[in-house]
Amino acid sequence: MGQATVHKVKEDSQETKLLVMERLWNEAQVNRDPRTLDAMIGTDFIDTEYDGEVSDKAKFLADIRDPHFKLETMTLHDLKVSMYGDAGVVVGIYHTKGTYQGKPYEHIGRFTDTWVFTDGRWQCVASHTSLLKK
Repeated sequence: MGQATVHKVKEDSQETKLLVMERLWNEAQVNRDPRTLDAMIGTDFIDTEYDGEVSDKAKFLADIRDPHFKLETMTLHDLKVSMYGDAGVVVGIYHTKGTYQGKPYEHIGRFTDTWVFTDGRWQCVASHTSLLKK
């Protein structure tokens, strides 16, 4: 195998890991599992929601625990990963359904998650969503 081929295999492996991390992230949100999310999110994590609300790690995890927020389904598609050394950016489309304070909602939007390989593991350090359809 040439050096370029070895580099591409390693990059493909990391891309696959990030896609798995995205799926685990969604499962943790649907299952209201802040412990799993806490392990996946960097200390200085920033989340920018479709409505412009910005949350740090503590606020993001508190929102997952909020009993008024009930995420029923979350699916991803059209995922693309771009690698930059020990960082990766995952973009795609999400579709969520659930209720908030008893009122149903359904969102379709785009997301961008920035992941950094640090302390021997991948951690999401920034997430941003934009609505396509509400």
